[in-house]
Amino acid sequence: MLSYLADFEHIFGPLRLFRYLTLRSAFAGLTALGVGFIFGPWIFAKLRELRAKQAFRGEDEVGQLAELHAAKAQTPTMGGLMICVSVVISAVLWARPNVYVYTALLIYVGLTVIGFLDDYLKVARRNSDGLSGRWKLLGQAALTGLALLLLLSFPESAGKMRELWVPFYKDMLMSSMPLWLLAPFLFLVLAGSSNAINLTDGVDGLAIGCTVTVALAYAIMAYAAGNAIIADYLFISFIPGTGELTVVCAALLGASLAFLWYNSHPAEVFMGDTGSLALGGLIGMIAFMVHQPFTLVIVGGIFVMEAGSVILQVGSFKTRGKRIFKMSPIHHHFELKGWHENKVVIRFWILSLIFAMAGLATLKLR
Repeated sequence: MLSYLADFEHIFGPLRLFRYLTLRSAFAGLTALGVGFIFGPWIFAKLRELRAKQAFRGEDEVGQLAELHAAKAQTPTMGGLMICVSVVISAVLWARPNVYVYTALLIYVGLTVIGFLDDYLKVARRNSDGLSGRWKLLGQAALTGLALLLLLSFPESAGKMRELWVPFYKDMLMSSMPLWLLAPFLFLVLAGSSNAINLTDGVDGLAIGCTVTVALAYAIMAYAAGNAIIADYLFISFIPGTGELTVVCAALLGASLAFLWYNSHPAEVFMGDTGSLALGGLIGMIAFMVHQPFTLVIVGGIFVMEAGSVILQVGSFKTRGKRIFKMSPIHHHFELKGWHENKVVIRFWILSLIFAMAGLATLKLR
């Protein structure tokens, strides 16, 4: 919205600065950070007032972990509402509207609603049974369809979104993916990313801290994809208009830092599925639109580890009757091995930063 102030530079010269993507991205991050600090305490106070407490599994289900996390029983959940408010307000203010921004925000708000319903049911029932997995997947599938409808309806995005690019290869793999391949591919990216961050959100500050590094990496990738000179130099896909997703990523970065302030150990609030499902979906959608969905496996390496540990644990138990880890997702495995929660989080943050740098390196290694 504020980008249009550049059209009045003939009245006041400095307004031309609003034309620059880097400046708008910086201010988007600062705006989201400010909105988070202003509205966050009010939202969290309302959640405490409404007794929107996180429902934890008992000792009969998770054993020693229930004792380790007993102090968290009174911590409110649904803190993802603060992240959503911060990101949406900041993106609307600073991004120049186009189909890519609309699609990113549609997915983000839609998954926030699904996550909120899940958290609401858990709070209302006072147990960990929220929205069933089937309904979550159905909601994610519906949002996938809406996103594709939007992207394929606009001439500037219809052709580009059918292209398939992979890391380490300087030419596109497919110039026009058929709809029967495109739809399940986008669903896999969205649902996979969404559910992976959801699984990572198990200890104070872990998921949101890793989101910071992923958001920063994709801000750089979105900027490169939307810049013809940089894209040509790096042999990556040039997608006019996706540079505006840099603003969305910057807003996500600022909102995540604000939330981390309150979610760091000992957490004053949890993001809940309201936050984790939506954050994963937003990151997955941005990765798809800048033609870097496969790179997300590297950049979001922590999320892949967490989801992979669950898959391996369940597969091993069903086929061999034995567990690989003390508990999955894998961060609980290290907790039960005796690592303090802070040590688990900080070491995973370090790994997340390494994965993000490795993902950015793929832009040059082609």
